[in-house]
Amino acid sequence: MKKLLFLLLIAISSICISCNNEGGLSAKAKKNLEVNDAIMKAYEAGDFSKMGDYIAADAVDHGSDKGYDVKGLDSIVADMKRYRAMMPDMKSSNTRSLADDEYVFTWATITGNMGGKPVTMSSIDVSKFKDGKAVEHWMYMDPKDMMAMMPPPPPPAAQDSIK
Repeated sequence: MKKLLFLLLIAISSICISCNNEGGLSAKAKKNLEVNDAIMKAYEAGDFSKMGDYIAADAVDHGSDKGYDVKGLDSIVADMKRYRAMMPDMKSSNTRSLADDEYVFTWATITGNMGGKPVTMSSIDVSKFKDGKAVEHWMYMDPKDMMAMMPPPPPPAAQDSIK
């Protein structure tokens, strides 16, 4: 009988402990989500002064439109400022974010005007965290949204002269 009560007590304790885990996120994963959200809020507001609090000095952004990695906090912030200048009224809304102790995955929709043209784009952002700061970032855009941002092709006569 004592063994049965002991096993029952362990089972009930396990259930209570797992129920208090707030969706299964560790404290580290929650911190990563908070930092990720802070980066996006600061970016949206155009306030880059505290990016060093959220992004590591040696971070790497693999999501640059330049075709190569942007390395270091100063270069990443300069790139962020350039993007912000292209879309000064940018707004971001997160459809879903998932996190663990190392990565945050965010499905986001970005809206705003780029060159006087309304733009809506969807992306998946993947950020890697270490010691409470973002150390790597990747962005994957919906191809149709990317193509909508591309300048129109040159007229046919101009294309013939290119050959």
